[in-house]
Amino acid sequence: MDFAIWLQHVMVHAIPVLWRLHRMHHADLDYDVTTGARFHPLEILLSMGLKLAVIALLGPSAAAVIVFEVTLNATAMFNHGNLRLPRGLDGAVRWFLVTPDMHRVHHSIRPDESNCNFGFNLPWWDRLFGTYRPAPAEGHETMTLGIDAFRTREDLRLDRLLTQLFRGTVGDYPINRRPFEQEASAETSAQAGACDGLSHHTPPA
Repeated sequence: MDFAIWLQHVMVHAIPVLWRLHRMHHADLDYDVTTGARFHPLEILLSMGLKLAVIALLGPSAAAVIVFEVTLNATAMFNHGNLRLPRGLDGAVRWFLVTPDMHRVHHSIRPDESNCNFGFNLPWWDRLFGTYRPAPAEGHETMTLGIDAFRTREDLRLDRLLTQLFRGTVGDYPINRRPFEQEASAETSAQAGACDGLSHHTPPA
């Protein structure tokens, strides 16, 4: 189940029309627990459909589904929280649970960082598929959050958020349309840790 959620998250970043739905979540200029609940209703319906399909395929018990859903939502609130674990504790915890610092990288305005760290619950899929990045290049204190197309307070109104999918272009954020990053220096990559998997996917001609 958790792998299906991770894969769904990758897909909403990879497919431009799905990114239009998902970018409501990324347009938040702050990073706190409310970000973890901020999704377009249509994306929520699509996610429910995927979960039902996985449940039908795997046949887990009702109790297992409830435990998974409660855990997933609890960890989503936790890793979207505006808090900082002690460095040593964070380094240990992120081996088995996505931490706020780990997921905050995913909310960077930079496409090469927002296309890393897709996990909400378990961090293993990002490590396995090469989409793990330990820290933002500019550091957690100075990194810029959000997306470049919607940065005014007016853009954060509910009516504007719900109609955001009809406005603007998808930009460079969807994985398959993002330019191959060649500007980062070797020193920056070594310091921040390169996300070598999907984030370095070469766009089609």
